[in-house]
Amino acid sequence: MSRPADNRAQFRPDDHPNDHFLLTTVVGSYPKPKWLDRARELDESGDLDDAAWAEAQDDAARLITGEHERAGLDTVVDGEMRREEMTEFFAARIGGYEFNGPVKVWGHNYFDKPSVVDEVSYEEPWLVDEFAFTSDVATRPVKVPITGPYTLASWSFDEVYGDEAALARDLADLVNEEVEALVDAGARYVQIDEPALATTPDDHALVGECLDRIVAGISEDVRVGLHVCYGDYSRIYPEVLEFPVDEVDLELCNGDYEQVDVFESPEFTTDLALGVVDAHDAGVESVEQIEQNIRQGLRVVPPERLTVSPDCGLKLLPREAAYQKTANLVTAARNVEADLDAGRIDLDTPVPIP
Repeated sequence: MSRPADNRAQFRPDDHPNDHFLLTTVVGSYPKPKWLDRARELDESGDLDDAAWAEAQDDAARLITGEHERAGLDTVVDGEMRREEMTEFFAARIGGYEFNGPVKVWGHNYFDKPSVVDEVSYEEPWLVDEFAFTSDVATRPVKVPITGPYTLASWSFDEVYGDEAALARDLADLVNEEVEALVDAGARYVQIDEPALATTPDDHALVGECLDRIVAGISEDVRVGLHVCYGDYSRIYPEVLEFPVDEVDLELCNGDYEQVDVFESPEFTTDLALGVVDAHDAGVESVEQIEQNIRQGLRVVPPERLTVSPDCGLKLLPREAAYQKTANLVTAARNVEADLDAGRIDLDTPVPIP
């Protein structure tokens, strides 16, 4: 088994309009409908029964999956309608964790940071039901974002292991179990989210070791991506090329592509998932601007290895802005494909960095 593998063609729609194909997707989270937030409050206060709460989550997942398809994405998610925080959601489903109250992280924002009080264990599937529901309501392939073991370990209180690396390795084995369950359920596109790597890049070797454990036994037909949030990418490149993934997803739009030259040498040998709209700015980029952003990715990889996505999850944006950014992203990708087909883009003459 070797990665990167040639597994992206399965996500190309049968009616794709162009010869070239830039895979379009999203990172994961998306703004929740206001009524879902209200339903959560009622559920937490005991004023909504379990069946009604489950129905509300199903309705929201169906709605946002449809919104992604209406935008034209090649691969969709449900916007993580059943999740609140990327660490808490998984810790609540992993044996050995418990919660002891919120911790202030900045300003007036609090995070219910979990504690590891026993050896971690896989007690129940985490995302299989979520994936099955989304697949049933979607007409496009479904991508599954999973918080990675390094971030789960870094963003937890460790009261047992006394060794963050050992905790991360055990968590990686659990993620492998979950990926195997998802694959058995039909999943073909899994994204491992490791935002903590951007803040502590010296641990790239540990992240690589965890990824080795995660993909052990997983067929090359299954596309495995790694999402790394904004940071000093020169501190993890070219080391990330050694990771056993098919795609590395980078947040470059937020930094005006100032770091894109980091990836030009040595050659970027995995597929690149390029952020082309800013997840932190409610202003909607024009189609023309996104086309120029996409062409920054062509400085790094050829079109057949370029995936187009937002910088990060869009959950903090107004919902209309999130939708319009996504729809413009798809339109821009199709326009760039048409320009490539017509020979209007000279790949040997890259666009300048802004």
